[in-house]
Amino acid sequence: MAKKTLLNKHIGVLMGGWSPEREISLKSGKMVSEALKRQGFQVTEIDVDRNIAEMLKIKEIDIAFIVLHGVPGEDGTIQGLLEILGIPYTGSGVLASSISMNKIITKKILQSSGIPVPKYFHGNINLDTIKKVIGELPYVVKPVASGSSIGVHIIRNIKDLEDTFYKVKKEHTDAFVEEFIDGMDVTCGILCGEPLPLLELVSRREFYDYKAKYTKGLTEFIIPARLDADVYKKTQEIAFMTHKIIGCKGFSRVDMMVSAQGRSASGGKEKNIYVLEINSIPGMMELSDLPAEAKHIGISYDEVVRRILEEAHSRI
Repeated sequence: MAKKTLLNKHIGVLMGGWSPEREISLKSGKMVSEALKRQGFQVTEIDVDRNIAEMLKIKEIDIAFIVLHGVPGEDGTIQGLLEILGIPYTGSGVLASSISMNKIITKKILQSSGIPVPKYFHGNINLDTIKKVIGELPYVVKPVASGSSIGVHIIRNIKDLEDTFYKVKKEHTDAFVEEFIDGMDVTCGILCGEPLPLLELVSRREFYDYKAKYTKGLTEFIIPARLDADVYKKTQEIAFMTHKIIGCKGFSRVDMMVSAQGRSASGGKEKNIYVLEINSIPGMMELSDLPAEAKHIGISYDEVVRRILEEAHSRI
C-alpha cells in the first residue's frame, strides 16, 4: 500500500552540494535515483546549490530523498529548509542531523548516556593538559564537523601535533584531539529500526582514510566482522543504542573500534567497544557500507532505497 501511494508522488533526490564530499554525494544520489526509477517512481534529480530554496519551489516535489554528505545536507540545514517549505524528507530531522554532524556534541551526549567513546580534548593546544586527559601518543586530530575521514591525521610525533591541529582547524573551522584506539575498525548500519550485520574494515593504508574508502583494492571488507558472538551482539546493540540516543530516523551508520585491552576473568583478551561517530546520511553507492551490509542478509539495493522512502512517508 505504501509503495502504491508513493508511486503518485513526485520525489526529488537531493545530491551534490558544496562540501568536500560533493563527488561522493553525486554518485550516491545518481544510484538512488536510478533505483527509484527502476521501481516506477516519478523522480527528479536536484544538484543542490545556493539557490536550492528557489529550485525546490520550481520543481514542486512531494518528498525529498536526501543524499547529501557533510555541510550542507547532513547538518540539519537542508532539513530545516524542507520543514519551512512543508516538504517531507528521508532520514533524520533537524536536531539529530545537527547533533550527529558535530562530533564533540555527539561524544558528550553518548558519554552522558553510558556509551563508550575514545578520550578527547577540545580546545587550544596545551600539551600538558592533553597528556593528562588522553594519555601518551599516538593521537588523532579530526575536524569537529566533517565526514569520509577528510582532515583526519594520526600523530605519532609530538612535534607534529600543534601544526597539524591548527591546519585542520583552519581548513575545517574547528578541530579536536582524540585518543588513538588500536583495534578492529567496524561499522554498523541501521535500517528502519533494525541494526544490520557488522562490517569489518581492513585498510591497507595507515588507517581507513578517504583514499582507503574510495579507492578499489585499498580496503578489505569483511561481513560479518570476525568477532566472538557475544562481542558481536554487544557491538550491534551499542550501534543501535547510539542511533536511538542521537534521535536518528530512517537510516544511519555507526562507526566503532573494537580493541583488545587487558585480561578477562576467563583469561582471554577483554574487548572494549568505542563509538567513533554516527553518520546520519551514510554513503549510498551500491558497494557502500550500509547497502553492502543489507545485501549480506538478502536486502537488495533497490529495497534499501524503497524502505528508506517508505519510512519517511510513514511519518507524514
